[in-house]
Amino acid sequence: MSTAYETDVVAWANEQAALLRAGKFSALDIEHIADEVEDVGKSEKRELASRMAVLLAHLLKWRFQPERQGRSWRRTIDGQRRAIAIHLKNVPGLKPSFADAEWWQVVWTDAATKAFDDAGLQEIPEACPWSPDQILDPDFLPG
Repeated sequence: MSTAYETDVVAWANEQAALLRAGKFSALDIEHIADEVEDVGKSEKRELASRMAVLLAHLLKWRFQPERQGRSWRRTIDGQRRAIAIHLKNVPGLKPSFADAEWWQVVWTDAATKAFDDAGLQEIPEACPWSPDQILDPDFLPG
């Protein structure tokens, strides 16, 4: 064994798992394992941010283009809310993200860009006008 992390990360991961299961702890690539464990959390946070940005973009379109409201937008809003709720239930460590102003700014900027690119929205607020509770409320629709 001993595939290099940089050469083939999948083969490396399989080897590291086998070493762990065999109890061969001294042979483990601890530094890269630690990096990968941290990346799992980052990946989960990115998924939440991506889903939230899609949801917010559709809420923006719903608010600022009422003449174009339709079932497709509503399905996307409902679907993203469900997916976010499931994600938060499965990964409760993500809930503090909602209190992180920097995370919200990144998500809001992404949502505003999506709303501009998808629908040409020009009147986008500089900050999110809705609370997390409103955003995730299945009965809330702005406007």
